[in-house]
Amino acid sequence: MAASFKKVSVILFPLFFISLFKSSRAAGNGVYWGQNGNEGSLADACNTNNYKFVNIAFLSTFGNGQNPTLNLAGHCDPASNGCTNFSKDIQTCQSKGIKVLLSIGGGTGSYSLYSSYDASQLANYLWNNFLGGTSSSRPLGDAVLDGIDFDIEAGDGQYWDELAKALDGFSSQKKVYLSAAPQCPYPDAHLDSAIKTGLFDYVWVQFYNNPQCQYSSGNTNNLVDAWNQWTSSQAKQVFLGVPANDAAAPSGGFIPSDVLISQVLPAIKGSAKYGGVMIWDRFNDGQSGYSNTIKGINHGQSGSCKVNGLVINIYFEGRLQHSISPV
Repeated sequence: MAASFKKVSVILFPLFFISLFKSSRAAGNGVYWGQNGNEGSLADACNTNNYKFVNIAFLSTFGNGQNPTLNLAGHCDPASNGCTNFSKDIQTCQSKGIKVLLSIGGGTGSYSLYSSYDASQLANYLWNNFLGGTSSSRPLGDAVLDGIDFDIEAGDGQYWDELAKALDGFSSQKKVYLSAAPQCPYPDAHLDSAIKTGLFDYVWVQFYNNPQCQYSSGNTNNLVDAWNQWTSSQAKQVFLGVPANDAAAPSGGFIPSDVLISQVLPAIKGSAKYGGVMIWDRFNDGQSGYSNTIKGINHGQSGSCKVNGLVINIYFEGRLQHSISPV
């Protein structure tokens, strides 16, 4: 009877064990959209069902008395209110459960914060013109975005923490998700004080165009070392920021999808803060199909335990596997 029970338990336990696991903590993959007029519409991007986050890039002019201005490349002309037609696209994305954020800053542009007052004024502008507030001149129409992404690559890093606190203050009325896109060298030169507030829901670290902490020629060590530093930060979730192809990162860091799946993700997904992969950008992703090849990476369950003197290992990602061996 004891032997029979042990045999049955060994057979059935993997199924019971799977039932104990919750879905992956990963939030999902994301993409930046808006910097190439040939990348298709925002709705097109969301209708691929490849992303859980889309950052609209960029609000590239603001601060120091400047009128905040969108730059969506060839998509629309904000000066003539030509970007309001994206309201319906934003709502289409959100109806699919996709979070849509406005990315401020970018690699080029005229932006800065010169004082606490500057930060407060920008927060009020973002709330009233893109988030849950009201304004007669909302650049993207009536759609209410889910949050603000900080892609800050210029200036001395001052007052971004105050902007984050001011935006978070509006969450008492409607949740404002905050995200950031720091460079992979830790800590980031521009966003360190902001990230230390602990207010950022998502931090998609740019592991490209930074030779000291990116994947290169089969070597993942520098990337993994930097990743471990970022997961020790106050970010709630950390994402692996990657280019969609070589063209998207002139200074390197492209990770072929097979390498990402077989070498990089196994080294970083164990972190409780792993959130997913953020892709730069939609145009290049459309060219390479990168997001298609990694679409299922965050849907999985895994674990191991001991029962009746045996070790049972289970890994489930698109298919079920299990191994049973003596302790």
